Amino acid sequence: MARSWLRIKGVLIGAFTLYALSGPVPGAFARDYTAPAETNAQGTVALAQLPREAVNTLNLIAAGGPYPYEKDGIVFGNRERLLPAHRRGYYHEYTVPTPRSHNRGARRIVCGGPLKRTDNCYYSDDHYTSFNRIVE
Repeated sequence: MARSWLRIKGVLIGAFTLYALSGPVPGAFARDYTAPAETNAQGTVALAQLPREAVNTLNLIAAGGPYPYEKDGIVFGNRERLLPAHRRGYYHEYTVPTPRSHNRGARRIVCGGPLKRTDNCYYSDDHYTSFNRIVE
């Protein structure tokens, strides 16, 4: 039993050494935060593909409210740098209600530019981990 454990241990150490010497695999463990922000906004989502609650939120944004959550309309800092870089105050965030959720949930719309503008908005269903630009 001890010999087979030593043999397995040797194989694992050898495999790890080969892996370590081969260099890092791009994107395997760490996210590249130096990439341009334009490449990080993961794609697009058609307005027709959004959940009904997101379309309702976009309509509220265009109307200027009233919003169901106190934090709707606050400045979004883009700390994750997933959206194109702009000065602070350019982006504002809005809650997209999640059915059966007892809090604000994870879904958001972030819009850039003047308030009530909905032609530069992004949808996130995972609390800012990823974004898709909303297109008509």
